[in-house]
Amino acid sequence: MEAATALRLVLQILLLIMREFVCSSTGAPHHHLVSCLESAKEALLDFKTGLDDPENQLFSWKGNNCCRWVGIRCDNTTGAVSAINLHCSDPDNGSKLGGRIRPSITKLKSLTHVDFSFCSFDDIPIPEFFGSFENLKYLNLSKAGFRGTIPSNLGNLSTLQYLDVGSISSSSLVVDNFEWVAGLVSLKHLAMNRVNISIVGLDWIRILNRLPFLTELHMSSCGLSGPLPSHTFLNFTSLAVLDLSGNLFNSKIPDSLANVSSMVDVDMSDSSLYGRIPLGLAELPNLEFLSLYRNFNLTASCSQLFKGKWERIQVLDLSINKVHGKIPASIGNMKFLTYLDLSVNDVEGGIPSAIGKLCNLEFVDITSNKLDGTLPEFLRGTRNCLSNLKILHLFNNQLGGELPEWFGELESLVSLNLESNLLHGPIPASLGSLQNLVDLSLSWNKLNGTLPHSLGQLSKLSTFDVSSNNLTGLVTETHFQKLGKLKSLDLSSNSFTLNINSNWVPPFQLEGLGMGSCHFGTSFPTWFKSQKKVTYLDFSNAGISGFIPDWFWEISSNLHSLNISFNKLEGQLPSAFNIGYLADVDFSSNLFVGSVPYPINFIMLLDLSNNKFFGPIPENLSQSVPPLSFLFLSNNQINGEIPASIFSKSSTLSVIVFSNNNLTGRIPSNIGNCTSLRVIDLSNNNLSGKIPVLLGQLSSLEILQLSDNKLSGEIPQTFSNLSSLGTLDLGENKLTGEIPQWIGEGFETLKILNLRTNSFFGELPASLSNLSSLQVLDVTENQLNGSIPASSGDFKAMTKVQRNITSVNLGRGGRYYEEKLVVTTKGQVLTFTKTLSLVVSLQLSENNLSGEIPPELTKLLGLLVLNLSGNHISGAIPESISMLKQLQSLDFSSNRLSGPIPQSMPSLSFLQYLNLSNNDFSGTIPFKDQMTTFEASSFAGNPRLCGAPLVLTCHVDDNNGNSSKGWKSSDLNDNNFVDTWFFLSIGLGFAAGLLVPFFLMTIITSWSDAYFGLVNNVFERIALFTYRMRRAMP
Repeated sequence: MEAATALRLVLQILLLIMREFVCSSTGAPHHHLVSCLESAKEALLDFKTGLDDPENQLFSWKGNNCCRWVGIRCDNTTGAVSAINLHCSDPDNGSKLGGRIRPSITKLKSLTHVDFSFCSFDDIPIPEFFGSFENLKYLNLSKAGFRGTIPSNLGNLSTLQYLDVGSISSSSLVVDNFEWVAGLVSLKHLAMNRVNISIVGLDWIRILNRLPFLTELHMSSCGLSGPLPSHTFLNFTSLAVLDLSGNLFNSKIPDSLANVSSMVDVDMSDSSLYGRIPLGLAELPNLEFLSLYRNFNLTASCSQLFKGKWERIQVLDLSINKVHGKIPASIGNMKFLTYLDLSVNDVEGGIPSAIGKLCNLEFVDITSNKLDGTLPEFLRGTRNCLSNLKILHLFNNQLGGELPEWFGELESLVSLNLESNLLHGPIPASLGSLQNLVDLSLSWNKLNGTLPHSLGQLSKLSTFDVSSNNLTGLVTETHFQKLGKLKSLDLSSNSFTLNINSNWVPPFQLEGLGMGSCHFGTSFPTWFKSQKKVTYLDFSNAGISGFIPDWFWEISSNLHSLNISFNKLEGQLPSAFNIGYLADVDFSSNLFVGSVPYPINFIMLLDLSNNKFFGPIPENLSQSVPPLSFLFLSNNQINGEIPASIFSKSSTLSVIVFSNNNLTGRIPSNIGNCTSLRVIDLSNNNLSGKIPVLLGQLSSLEILQLSDNKLSGEIPQTFSNLSSLGTLDLGENKLTGEIPQWIGEGFETLKILNLRTNSFFGELPASLSNLSSLQVLDVTENQLNGSIPASSGDFKAMTKVQRNITSVNLGRGGRYYEEKLVVTTKGQVLTFTKTLSLVVSLQLSENNLSGEIPPELTKLLGLLVLNLSGNHISGAIPESISMLKQLQSLDFSSNRLSGPIPQSMPSLSFLQYLNLSNNDFSGTIPFKDQMTTFEASSFAGNPRLCGAPLVLTCHVDDNNGNSSKGWKSSDLNDNNFVDTWFFLSIGLGFAAGLLVPFFLMTIITSWSDAYFGLVNNVFERIALFTYRMRRAMP
């Protein structure tokens, strides 16, 4: 027992000795045997008086032997202080050593090592007296809070081997003269990250080439610019580490870099480099790290680049550039590769099976490329060679084929992201064996089949996303059996049917849940009641009916995104509902009734459209407005005026859609104060009065739809400021005045201009042709006069076929604004929504336009709809009409057009609707090809037209096709002669019918007596019959 007590005492003494040994120095042996000089102690104590030490880090700075103080190291022989290491180890600690550096430190003449990195020196300049330390070899002042110009007398430190003056921000430290660096002739390591060196131009290259021992150069984010000369790295024969990232060189990579055989680590990322990546970099024998990411314009062919040796490369980051071509099988020779990032490039083809030879590979990211091949069915190399792979990201490509079974062999895999590809087939059950998997994202593919039950065994899974596929089948509790760490689950946009017991308690606490388009049954899922941490919820299009349960509003306060749209939910929502702060809320397309609800907290998006809400827009809604960006109230039964209070407090309101309601009154003028507005849709209401001139202040406005109201007055001149406008829809109102000339000026992005069914008068401005993006122009049913300007053929966007479906991205959770427009086409009034961006239409009908159809209109090769009906247009249809190959609907009816129908019109193979009725066309209808699809009504009201499909036939009289209607000429060279004899023969026949009986009765008297006696007898009988009938009437 006593022996054990003695042993414990000895051990305690040894521990005390060891602690004293460790604490008395910064690592040099036997410093506890050395006593510091008195002068050094006094200098250090004076130096301490200038420091702020909120955490009492210098608690040991007391006693006579300063060599035992924290951060101090002394020479073993002389006792002179040789090192001060006050490095603040926790950069995020706000209570760091700081204050001011007193000049007493210069008395320590033997200093070779000074480290004040990550301290906080109150934005003071680097002291000039640092340049007096003649023996200094190591100086680290990085991120220590210094500010101002770096003193040039640091160049006096001729023995300095390590210098780091890196700054926290690029505005803190500045170098105005780089010449002093040339004095650091012993320098091996130079770090000046985030020091502003922009003023020195390219001098830094010349000066650094004079430092023969330089092995590490760190000049990231220094404001360096200008093209790098080809000889930039010519004399850097010892350089091993180069970091020039975050600069603005606007240069090619100098070929001389590929000649620095000592190079180990190169980072020139985000430096505005362009041109070819030198292939010689692959031949550098010691290169282990190469990062050229985010230069945007660096190019290389994969087949050439990966042919190189890359003997020791471990990290290769070429992301966000223009690397192109297919990845060759030779990539399998890069045996030390651990990290490969080729994301956001133009890489094509598939993934070569040789990737299976890279046994050290841990990270692969080839997202956002043009990969259009398949994933290899089998891997080359030894079995389980990819067992170290942790990250595999291939999303946003066009990869096809099925998911390979070897995915199940990637036993270290932590993250697998293959979303946004064209993958099909089933999800392999082998994925359930990846016990380290944390993130699984397979969304936006064409995967089919059912969800493997084995996925329920992934006990570390945190993110599980298979949304937007073609998956089917039942989802049961088994699929989630061991997913206790699951935080995000997204099964939306498939055809799953949830077969889950109403009493089920999930093993997880989700933060995000997406089940849109899953089939829940008819009632709100009761198992969701246990999820107390959900911030994102999507139950849209899930077939849920009935009422929202009361318990839902008890947990809704956590939700920052709620989407229960496209169900059959009914009843009234709470007039003031509880939701998370700055949430997105979508109740649209249900059967909710009652007054318009509003949230208690500030929110970002509120969509109540397509319900049965009624009554006025509540004034209380303005309480939620300050951060509100998107407000959708369309397709309800809301009435009353628009509250001006909605627009009085909001500076963030971006989209308001109140269309298809019963709103009345004027548009509030203060709507013009919401300068962030991008979309305003107040169409199909009963709004009246003039359009507020303050709308012209909304310089960000892209869509303005005010159609189908009772607005009056003229278009405000302030609209000329709406330079971002893409759609201006003022149709079906009571607007008057001339169409302003300025509409054709400054609207480079205007695609849709709808002024139909108003009372505009005057001529169509020729300046409209300056609208280079215009695809739809509709001025139907106005009082316009004059001729169609020849410049109408200059609508640039109408000369092209529109093939891209585009929408206005609202930038909120992938939400797009679905624009609508009424277009008269194919004899019908149609509403276009999703395909509106494909419509190219010119509609000038029902006006008083005159003159001829300008041939220039046939340059609008992208036109789908052309309607000039109901005007006074004369002349012939231009023969070049056949150039409009895309035309689907053509209406020239009710004009004064004449001449033949062009023989080229049957070549309009897409034409589905044609109306040439009520004009003065003549000759034969060219009834062949596409023209045979039209009935007689398309040509009615043209009395001089003949031929099919009309009843009136044409007789072709010569080889030139001359024809007449219903008869045949005997003389093709004298039509006047034919007409004369035709009418003469009719006259002779009529005369003969009257005169021949008269002469016969004059010559033969008996015939005359008999004839007139008969006539007299007939008249007497008629008179007698009439007399008797009158007598018989009462």
